[in-house]
Amino acid sequence: MRPHSRSHYCGEITAANIGETVEITGWVHRRRDHGGVIFLDVRDRTGVVQLVYDPDTEQSFAIADRVRNEFVLHATGRVRARPEGAVNPDMATGEIEVLGSDLTILNASATPPFQLDEYSDAGEDVRMRFRYLDLRRPEMLARLAFRSRAASEVRRFLEGEGFWEIETPTLTKTTPEGARDYLVPSRTHPGQFFALPQSPQLFKQLLMMAGADRYYQIARCYRDEDLRADRQPEFTQIDIEASFVSEREVMDIGERMVRTLFQNLLDVNLPEFPVLSYHDAMSRFGSDAPDLRNPLELVGIDDLVADVAFKVFAGPAQDPGGRVVALRGPGAATRLSRRELDDYAGFVARYGAGGLAYIKVNDRSQGLDGLQSPILKFLGIDVAEAILDRVGAVDGDIVFFGADRAKVVHDAMGAFRDELGRVLDLVEDCWAPLWVVDFPMFEETEHGGGLTPAHHPFTQPAGTPEEVRANPAAALAHAYDFVLNGVEIGGGSLRIHDSAMQEAVFDALSMGQEAEVKFGFLLDALRHGCPPHGGIAFGFDRLVMSLLGTDAIRDVIAFPKTQSAACLMTSAPSPVDEHQLRDLHIRVR
Repeated sequence: MRPHSRSHYCGEITAANIGETVEITGWVHRRRDHGGVIFLDVRDRTGVVQLVYDPDTEQSFAIADRVRNEFVLHATGRVRARPEGAVNPDMATGEIEVLGSDLTILNASATPPFQLDEYSDAGEDVRMRFRYLDLRRPEMLARLAFRSRAASEVRRFLEGEGFWEIETPTLTKTTPEGARDYLVPSRTHPGQFFALPQSPQLFKQLLMMAGADRYYQIARCYRDEDLRADRQPEFTQIDIEASFVSEREVMDIGERMVRTLFQNLLDVNLPEFPVLSYHDAMSRFGSDAPDLRNPLELVGIDDLVADVAFKVFAGPAQDPGGRVVALRGPGAATRLSRRELDDYAGFVARYGAGGLAYIKVNDRSQGLDGLQSPILKFLGIDVAEAILDRVGAVDGDIVFFGADRAKVVHDAMGAFRDELGRVLDLVEDCWAPLWVVDFPMFEETEHGGGLTPAHHPFTQPAGTPEEVRANPAAALAHAYDFVLNGVEIGGGSLRIHDSAMQEAVFDALSMGQEAEVKFGFLLDALRHGCPPHGGIAFGFDRLVMSLLGTDAIRDVIAFPKTQSAACLMTSAPSPVDEHQLRDLHIRVR
């Protein structure tokens, strides 16, 4: 046998192998010296097995005495049952051990900068700097294995549905997708640039125009944007497109794919997928990706406070762009201290809110005397009682209020709803999927004065081109998002399939000649017999993160970037040589 061959993986040796001679390879997970007998826990990607070396095997015992954690070994030995009392029920190989006869050190290791097990308390900067060591930890390898299984399940499902896997370019033309592009300078075309794709959007539409009919790809995508725990500059999405489909048919394909993943990977049957309109989601939950495990809901009270003396409420209530909502915190009066209530004013301020008014309900039978709030004198007992009735408040509750422009109210009170549900232990331990539909086609630009696509400019609006031109701000889109436990996992739409509608959308965005310059190829393709089509893209990293129950997307990506979009391991991004810049006709300012 070669000194690096193996007959078994470490985690696959069981009681069925007792009496056999096996060869294993792997890393020393732990070394223990017990009264002249050396125990080595050897690890590979399948698990850990215990090796035993005693002084009778003099040469191998001397080698075992030299090894330390993370040394790479080849070992030969005989499988035997562990002695009575030494069985470890927490290990898959806990019933057996391998009595070592030969041992070879294939490579030594420097002392690792952190412990490579479940007890590791290394900071994320250290884990990212030594990511190859971090990935050796069994929980990290298990996540990579799970991710690989998930990808296989996706391919198996979609190919069973008649989809073809087709690769699309990763050097392409810059297009508006809601974030900055990563640009790649062209050496052969001085002063011109490729862009890394934010998604394969246009190419998958062109594949439908080409007659591919059903396409999918587990695609790498790139967005140069500020990062959060669930965002990365390069990420993976399950990209799906189909011709001659309805909105419901695309949603059905996506829903069945997600159900299949949960069934085959977790043995979980997901509940029904309710469908909420964007308007209802924002109105009731303050979010277009609501967590339905949380029973709390925002309740509109504009009509009740429009005429009160409290201008903080009356102003937004009378403003067509404003909103006033109430949020009942069941039992919050006995759960939240005055200091915590004051802290929540700062919490909502992060979302632009000016404050967080509330009424503490001590005893409703006592009228105003049974309520606590500095705003009661502005509301009066009749309005206060009407508000408490509308939200169903009972003794021991606190009713919180948000009053401002609708966007500020939704952002602040939607986030506070999530926080309050968590603090009051109201979030159910379950899976809560849903679809959100009927999104606006356009949104106002950040600084006003124009429109921007709510999804992207290739989404099919409801109505005719003439209606879109006449009142673009009122147009709804044939778009749909898949949400799971408050996380947007996927989104898609029916696509525009005729040039007249696409031109109307470009006109609504005031693109003018820019549309022909950037998308002339698309408009030309739409004039050559484009089929009706639609699709959806699921964030594969987010989906795996949800399946595994981790909090950060970096836990399910082999080599992620930090929140500053850097790779600490390779020190990327980094400067380049002057001659490389010269070849690209670039000078750094």
